[in-house]
Amino acid sequence: MTAKTKTVYFCSNCGADSPKWTGKCPACGEWNTYVEEAVRKDPSAHRTAAGIEHGAVKPQLLREVNSTEDARIDMHDEELNRTLGGGLVRGSLVLIGGEPGIGKSTLVLQTVLKMHELRTLYVSGEESAQQLKMRADRISDSGAGLPDNCYVLCETNLEQIFTHAHNIKPDLLIVDSIQTIFSEATDSSPGSITQVRDCSASILKFAKETATPVLMIGHINKEGSIAGPKVLEHIVDTVLQFEGDQHYMYRILRSIKNRFGSTSELGIYEMRQEGMREVNNPSELLLTENHEGLSGISIAAAIEGVRPFLIETQSLVSSAVYGTPQRSSTGFDIRRMNMLLAVLEKRAGFKLIQKDVFLNIAGGLKVNDPAIDLSVISAILSSSLDISIDRNVCMAGEVGLSGEIRPVNRIEQRIQEAEKLGFERMIIPRMKGLEGLKTKMHLAPVKKVEEAFRELFG
Repeated sequence: MTAKTKTVYFCSNCGADSPKWTGKCPACGEWNTYVEEAVRKDPSAHRTAAGIEHGAVKPQLLREVNSTEDARIDMHDEELNRTLGGGLVRGSLVLIGGEPGIGKSTLVLQTVLKMHELRTLYVSGEESAQQLKMRADRISDSGAGLPDNCYVLCETNLEQIFTHAHNIKPDLLIVDSIQTIFSEATDSSPGSITQVRDCSASILKFAKETATPVLMIGHINKEGSIAGPKVLEHIVDTVLQFEGDQHYMYRILRSIKNRFGSTSELGIYEMRQEGMREVNNPSELLLTENHEGLSGISIAAAIEGVRPFLIETQSLVSSAVYGTPQRSSTGFDIRRMNMLLAVLEKRAGFKLIQKDVFLNIAGGLKVNDPAIDLSVISAILSSSLDISIDRNVCMAGEVGLSGEIRPVNRIEQRIQEAEKLGFERMIIPRMKGLEGLKTKMHLAPVKKVEEAFRELFG
């Protein structure tokens, strides 16, 4: 007797189901997110989806649970270790998402090739074993050679993957990608909401009960979020977003969710022919060699996570050709830029109402640190007046709506990074505790934007 198949509508945003299509999801409130999926109710298939029978786990008293923390797994990659919060936790499920061709598979494969001490199972649903071998030969260290304990499996059937995993007993499991994996217990095509959700739940069960860390690679949709149901990001322990423009050489690995570490960390890589190269000192790479005499360029001391680095803020202000002035920003929040333009006009008296304003953060970075506000308005004013800013000056400060320069956190680290790169003067907010700072740089504490402009332009 065959199992009965029925049709259910699922919300692609939150995973809620409904027997009929509805325009607005009653659970999350999103519009036009319901899609039709064929679902087969087969309890016996779901019971052994991860190859482990029910009853293997029993309730425990909280005080009796062994709380000894296992040492994290070293990924032999400082940037990846920092983004994960110090290394990979055993039994964790990590999702790495990014645009096609950004370098997700390359990053994971070159990390696996460095880990000679772990038995690894690399499951690929997109590439053949020969293609993986060609890529591994290209990005591996020619002197070290390929590891002896890295297994490759080209399979998309989840039940077969678990069978091989139980036979090999790997220390690390790679799934590339989750959208290509399907389970026989679910009657829908690979990549559908039902398949992605059920396969991810089964992989999570396998990871927790066998204490095997799993790295999953996921596709993203045209909106830039992880493809599949939103519940996928709730299932996994860590979500890493691999960002970057394909026209730039730099890639940013950003932590969106992390149950075992901070979400404010990021790793910076440089894409090369032989793979991803870690960028240990991004400040030197993100600054133009020589911008002396060029207007519209200022240097900001930003912090992402625990890492300070200096970035170049570029601006172009020109007369509006059309009736409505254009406002464009790359790497910086456009709404915050409009707020800063309003502060310049209202508090500092600079008329930019009939000017086109373009802003760019050099290197293809996206920066959310409010401490670069002072650098943004300085670059805009420099371009508007066509006066260059001294190349030996950098700055950090948040701009308030009344034109005041507000204090920023961890000013000491910003000053040390600027001094290390040879800057001679730094404009900072006027705040307490500056007297005890030991630095050879000339610090210029300011309280309002007018004072900062006098320091910059005299």
